[in-house]
Amino acid sequence: MNELFSPKNMKLLTNPINDDNPITVQVLGICSALAITVKLEPAVVMTISVMAVLAIGNVVIAALRNTIPNRIRIIVQLVVIATLVILVDQILKAFLYDVSKQLSVFVGLIITNCIIMGRFEAFAMGNKPWPAFLDGVGNSAGYGIILIIVAFFRELLGSGTIWYYPVMEKIGIYKTGYVDNGLMILPPMALIVVGIIIWVQRGRNTKLIESN
Repeated sequence: MNELFSPKNMKLLTNPINDDNPITVQVLGICSALAITVKLEPAVVMTISVMAVLAIGNVVIAALRNTIPNRIRIIVQLVVIATLVILVDQILKAFLYDVSKQLSVFVGLIITNCIIMGRFEAFAMGNKPWPAFLDGVGNSAGYGIILIIVAFFRELLGSGTIWYYPVMEKIGIYKTGYVDNGLMILPPMALIVVGIIIWVQRGRNTKLIESN
């Protein structure tokens, strides 16, 4: 048990959340951060979907890594991703149909998410299933945290709600003359919020400051 959760393995979970975050450090997966963060609920569902695809996919690729011919490895990786994405999409349509409609084509576009292909190539192809699983969970968690933070502020300031609950109305902000900021629900604002997160992260973490 100690070996499974050794410091080296735990870094696979923690590094992507801060020092090696897929969105704010590697600048991957930006498209979905812009597209599905108007509301908190679809952002959370997308996070869980990506986590399921990446964690399970990493394990499958790691388990098959020694049997996959090098010349067709990309094809095999795409088949694994496509299979898992189809399963996730069908589960969402069966149990969360309204959210599935909000996410629209973006669940299917998980197939082209460069975070997933990147982790397959950079990690799963060279490591055992357990570290690959941790790497998948860590990177998808780092990705999801940014999505959730962006969605939280966009929904709160743009619609006055959190998970559709009328927070601003309940605490009486509208009585002070506040009006929902329509700019927050437009895609460019998602990029600005991500930029602010990157600025704050780099200001607090000296490891991320680029040397001149």
